[in-house]
Amino acid sequence: MHLNSEHDRLTCEVESTIKVIGGRWKVLIIRELMAVKRFGELQRALPGITQKMLTQQLRELEDDGIVRRQVYPQIPPKVEYSLTPLGETLKPLLYAMHEWGVKYLQQQSK
Repeated sequence: MHLNSEHDRLTCEVESTIKVIGGRWKVLIIRELMAVKRFGELQRALPGITQKMLTQQLRELEDDGIVRRQVYPQIPPKVEYSLTPLGETLKPLLYAMHEWGVKYLQQQSK
């Protein structure tokens, strides 16, 4: 039996958020896309990510409506990545995570 309490709803929504932005790379990709970037720029900004993983994560973020992939019809082809309006709504969450991380690190260094 599943109780429909406030806690259950909160847990469900937190899980939904984690499903979209969870994992090692997605939050970092979103952080980098606060400014428009090309694939190579993203890869250089994220040391340790493989081309395959970056491609996969970008596709998932695009499928979830967080990232926009803009292809310019020129030779050689130019592709830029940016946050969608929905992706832009994640900025306050990233800023809050940053602030929490600062406080956490200060606490740990005491």
